[in-house]
Amino acid sequence: MSTCFVDQVATPEILLRVTNVCGECYDDLVEGEPIYYDMQSYRYLCEKCHEALCERMNDECEVIEEEGLFG
Repeated sequence: MSTCFVDQVATPEILLRVTNVCGECYDDLVEGEPIYYDMQSYRYLCEKCHEALCERMNDECEVIEEEGLFG
């Protein structure tokens, strides 16, 4: 999945100038923690959301399993 995401560490610059929340769950991103830039949706994700999205993606970075209304 390395072509789907850019792995980074949350820096003060990213948290201040770009975003300080996950683009999926809106939890706070914490300085020094790993964050992942989603190249398809142009957003930063926390580790939990990155892992969940990876499980639903194919090798072409396409989501093959959408979460339904109830799960």
